[in-house]
Amino acid sequence: MRTLFLAGSIWLAMALSVLACAIPLEGQVVQGGLLMGRVAPHTSVTVMGKPVRVSAEGLFLVAFGRDATKPLQLKAGLVNCTLQPRKRTYKITRIDGLPTRKVTPRAPEDLARIRADNAAIREVRRLDTAATDFAGGFQWPVTGRLSGVFGAQRILNGKPRRYHNGVDIAAPAGTPIAASAPGRVVLVRQDMFFAGKTVMLDHGHGLTSVYIHMSAITVKEGQRVKAGGTIGRVGMTGRATGPHLHWGVTLFGKHVDPHLLAGPMKEK
Repeated sequence: MRTLFLAGSIWLAMALSVLACAIPLEGQVVQGGLLMGRVAPHTSVTVMGKPVRVSAEGLFLVAFGRDATKPLQLKAGLVNCTLQPRKRTYKITRIDGLPTRKVTPRAPEDLARIRADNAAIREVRRLDTAATDFAGGFQWPVTGRLSGVFGAQRILNGKPRRYHNGVDIAAPAGTPIAASAPGRVVLVRQDMFFAGKTVMLDHGHGLTSVYIHMSAITVKEGQRVKAGGTIGRVGMTGRATGPHLHWGVTLFGKHVDPHLLAGPMKEK
């Protein structure tokens, strides 16, 4: 079994549960995990009874959300699999010193910006293109200290907020940010209320990645980028207490853990 979504032997053990399925799968059956399957071309694939896109080469994607607990029913042709995601224990992260406006916005103009930002992101996450840019796996867009992990419950200025849906990588302001995988730039925003300077890439089949809090953006919407190509620079725009990159990966509306895709971070 190849390990396009795994990096290193410590991750391989966590992926062994997919071997119980007769459908070839690569990845981890775990909360926040992403699987890539491979079937014969033109094979029909469904997840919980709903059809999913299968590429001309027979590739398809399956994801488990942060709180997934129920078994997932996967069918490819006449083959059926039941995938039970492994549960995880998530951290609690406390961040203080944020401007009140960025934690509990009340001004009508701020709320209007937030609604517009969220609508633009939702629109991108509805994309279902035929590209298979995800097939070669993912790399870390920046090397640095992990200052925020996927799934953590966030307490902002003492107030419980939504869980963290990506990873935060602390790095000096101005550090180049690389595309984590090949893709097409589908969103560029210079001033989102919470996210600041933001870029989103489409990798195909509903899989997108997001890069936020940047100090500068060096790509344009519609542009194709290669894995490792520079898309911007680290900053602290939007809601941030220091320079870092927030990197997230989503299959349609389901957030997955980027750390599971890129594997252990290698030192420079």
